[in-house]
Amino acid sequence: MAANGIPEDVLMDNDLIKDLVDVAKDSALLNGVLMRTKETPNSSEVVTYAPFTLFPSPVPKDTFHQALAVQTHYNRLVDRISQDSSFLEEALATTIKVDDFTGRLFNIYRHVLQEGKTQSIVLGLNRSDYMLDQNGDGSASLKQIEINTIAASFGGLASHTPNVHRYVNHNNTAGFPFLYLVEELQRNIFDHRYVENELWKRDGREVAIVYFRNGYMPQNYTEQNWEARLMMERSLAVKCPDISTHLAGTKKVQQELARPGVLERFFPGEPDVVDQIRATFAGLYTLDMGPEGDKTVAMALAKPDQFVLKPQREGGGNNLYGAEICQVLEGVKQSTERMAYILMDKVQPRPVHNYLLRLGTPLKLSTCLSELGVFGAYVRHGQDMVLNECAGHLLRTKSDEHSDGGVAAGVAVLDNPFLV
Repeated sequence: MAANGIPEDVLMDNDLIKDLVDVAKDSALLNGVLMRTKETPNSSEVVTYAPFTLFPSPVPKDTFHQALAVQTHYNRLVDRISQDSSFLEEALATTIKVDDFTGRLFNIYRHVLQEGKTQSIVLGLNRSDYMLDQNGDGSASLKQIEINTIAASFGGLASHTPNVHRYVNHNNTAGFPFLYLVEELQRNIFDHRYVENELWKRDGREVAIVYFRNGYMPQNYTEQNWEARLMMERSLAVKCPDISTHLAGTKKVQQELARPGVLERFFPGEPDVVDQIRATFAGLYTLDMGPEGDKTVAMALAKPDQFVLKPQREGGGNNLYGAEICQVLEGVKQSTERMAYILMDKVQPRPVHNYLLRLGTPLKLSTCLSELGVFGAYVRHGQDMVLNECAGHLLRTKSDEHSDGGVAAGVAVLDNPFLV
């Protein structure tokens, strides 16, 4: 068996691969791993399979279980940040001055804070995304890319994709063991439907929950939409997420958490929890005005290939790499506009080989990079955490030809972890 978990003779057997591709696509359709087409994004008259890998991708067993084990701590961290108004004020003070979208979200937060929250029940559904950084000795370290506190997608389709790889495995005469997965998004309507239908099956009545599968990008909002968001935040409905939890997932908060002593603020007397969370941090650096931010700018311009420049945006395809970093920072290095970004060490995962199946894309063996997402779910009533769980996982894989972008953006595909 090859180092990547898939036998080389299987990967290079063209006749077998062609047969398995047909089997895999049919299995995806039979199992409801579906998306609408680009041509008819708002109609289900014509659908196709959601993009996925032909084979599951290898993930070290220890780091996989590490990601699962730390998720309940991340749930608590996000929830505690959302309740700490002084921290959110401090952490986002510079960002809201230069980033209009984050600023408008924060204005809603302040409005609700002044009025007083009307609902004591908090529902959190988040996804913490990681890549495996390769160490000099060949081992891998789990490094968090981001935590998604709004619209953490692909939980629906993900529950159906394992059967696809099981069936491919059954039809692969070489045979290989593996584990499972989870996924992403109006072409991706079927992921929505799985969640929606489960809610309706509970008792056939509407549930008093506002669940945001959108609302994380500026283009999602008109002035009327902003008014509606404020109205929802002021309502008695349980929000998933509420505005404070939404803000807790911003890139700037992620960067502030990496500062010495900040995690201890949220976990006093729990050094083991602090260590477990901090072990997953990549290097994170401020671009605020001042000597520290100036040092970050100089560091990024000197070695841009070692970093990722991240704006306060969700949804994939927003991050900047290499020459793009230099282009942007040269333009804003003397301006407060740089405070709209953070800088992060670029994680260097070990590439593997796989086939990426996507409608209209020629079949070829690709060199791939994977990103592991772990879902978390929690419910708090007042000050009591009544539910705190790791709720599953998602593996997304893309060709190393692409620096950034998710499944819905047409770059990554759905995958399953093959534990090694």
